[in-house]
Parts: sequence; C-alpha cells; structure tokens
Amino acid sequence: MDWLTGKKDESHKWIQQLSDPSRRNAAANELLRLGPAAVSGLIETLNQRDESMRTLAAQILTRLGPSALPALTQALASAHPLVRGRVTEILGEIRHPGALPALTQAARGEYYTVRAGAATALAKIADATAVPVLIELLGDGEPAVRAAAARALGPFGDERCLIRLSDVLLEDHEIEVRQAAAEGLGESQLAGAMPYLVEALQDSFWWYERDNAARPLLEAIEKFGPRIVDILVGALSNKERTVRKNAAVLLGRIGDARAIEPLGMMVYDLHDEVGVAAAQALTSFGAAALDVLSEALAHPEAAVRMNALEALSKIEEDEVVDLIAELLHDADRRVQKQAVESLGNTRNPRAIKLLEPVAADRSDRELSLLAREASRRVNM
Repeated sequence: MDWLTGKKDESHKWIQQLSDPSRRNAAANELLRLGPAAVSGLIETLNQRDESMRTLAAQILTRLGPSALPALTQALASAHPLVRGRVTEILGEIRHPGALPALTQAARGEYYTVRAGAATALAKIADATAVPVLIELLGDGEPAVRAAAARALGPFGDERCLIRLSDVLLEDHEIEVRQAAAEGLGESQLAGAMPYLVEALQDSFWWYERDNAARPLLEAIEKFGPRIVDILVGALSNKERTVRKNAAVLLGRIGDARAIEPLGMMVYDLHDEVGVAAAQALTSFGAAALDVLSEALAHPEAAVRMNALEALSKIEEDEVVDLIAELLHDADRRVQKQAVESLGNTRNPRAIKLLEPVAADRSDRELSLLAREASRRVNM
C-alpha cells in the first residue's frame, strides 16, 4: 500500500512473476503499464543475485525511459555500488539529457566501477557538455576508468580531447588503456590523431611479449582509410622492421593505389617478414600490382622470388599462370617447389597443362608429387 496515495503497490507481485517464463511477458507488460509506480521495485531487483532477473528489470526500466529518470538518478547517488553501476548502463541506454547532471557527478564519485560506467553512459547520451569531465577521467587512478573515458571520447570527435588522448596512447603504463585510447582516436576521425597513431607503431610496448595487443591500434589506423596513406608510406622507411611490416599490412588493407610503388620497393626489404608482408599487401590491388610483382621474379634473392610467387597466386588474372610457370625451372630448388605450389593455388584450369610435364617426370619424385597435388587443388 502506498500511504500517500492510498493505492496498493502491485509492482512487487508482477516483478516476482518475471521469474516464471510462462508469465514473464504478461508481467513485463503490466510493469510497463504501471510506469513510474513500478520503478522503485525494479531498481531493487537490480541487486538480486539472479542475473536473468536483473537483466529483465534493466530492460523494463530502459523501456520506461524518461519516466524512470527521477528514481534512477536518485539510486545513482545512494544505492549499493553494484546497483549504481547497473543504473549507469540503463541511463546510457535511455540516452536522455536529463541524466547528464547525475552521471557527471557519478563520474567524479567514490567507486571506480561507477565512474567507468558513467563515462560510457555519457558517451551514449552524446552531449558535448560531457567532454570536459571525460577528459578529466583520462587522469583517473584506475585503468578501467581511463579506458572507459578514452573510448567514450571517440564518438565526440572533439579537438579538445586530442592531446590528452594521444598522451594516453603513447605513455599510459597499462596496455588495455593504450588500446582504448587507440580505439577512441580511431573513432574520433580527427586528422590530428593520425600522426600519433602511426607514432605508436614504433613503440615495442605494443608487441614485446604480447600476443595481438597491437590489433586495436592497427584497426584504429585502418579506419582513416586513404587519409592516412601518405603517413603510412613514410613509415615504410622506419628503422624498426615491425613498423615497416605493420605499415605494409595496413596499406594493403586500405587498398589505395598510391601505395603500390612503395610496397613494390618493400618486397626487397632485407628482413623477410617485411618482404612477405609487402608482397601479400600487393595482392589486394589485383592486376594493378602485376608489374611490380613480376619484376620481383627476376631478383637474385630466392626468398624474394618465392614471396612474389606466393603473392601472384592470389591474384585472379590469366597472365599470372604464365608468370609463375617461368620459374618452374628456376636455378633454386626452393623456388621451383614454390612455383609448383603457386600454380596449384591459382585454381586456374590453365595451370594443369603446365603442371603435367612436372607431374609426369618420375625422375624427380618430390616435384612430381607436388605437381600432382597441385593439379588436384586446381580441380577441386
């Protein structure tokens, strides 16, 4: 009973029925009908151990939208920290500007999980007045808060965040926070972010004894597309081979024709991993890359010729088959074997006729077996 209105509080009855799959839809509809009268009980449910009940309560509160804001913002200031964190998620989904003052206060509050949740919610509401407090959170003592703030700033594309985000990208002592800064800068699409992102490639912090840690950084750079090509081409001459390799990979993914000639030069890099990356990157350009790859087939280094052969096999052009076939009788046996493998990888029917003499020559059983297997791949 609500003693102020004299009306019986029905919300708890319907909330209890949310746990019954056969009554769940009806109970949810009744709670939505009750509107603000159901909000208090639903907020209490956010503290239950049953995750499914918490999820249902959060979904209903989100659908209630602005009518739930008064109680939600009050809970954000006074409820258990776990509940406050869940309230930030709901307010982020409601996306109503009326929640901004409460979320801003929560972003400066005592509990780091709530601060992180508030940062994410502020990004979803997408009101630029939140930018200063998000920049402030980049200096928070907790990595989770710094990471949340870094990601939250990205969608705003606000120049005010550029320097602070780049500082986090290049200097934070936690890789997870640097990754978040990369994501934020990539999302921002600020032209000024591009040099910082490519500069970050030079820091071994991203890859030394870490698996795939640099992936968010590479993805952030790729988001800039053709706009960042000139900077990446410059990175191809970096003294650090990992930088050259990653720059080559990214140029291949972006696929801007301006990169073909510089990548063609990188096929001859003294470090094989860079040459491989450059050759593979060129495959994304298709026929436009045939000239630079065919030139590499005449290089005195066998590794360069092999890399070019493998790359050519991935370009679906008829003349590729003839280019590869020229190296079936190369002076280096490794190159011969790669030529056979590459002909099979083309999956071009014309390769079968070129492989037949090699397959028929039983005096070289190794090459004969490789040629027969390559022919089978073509026919698959």
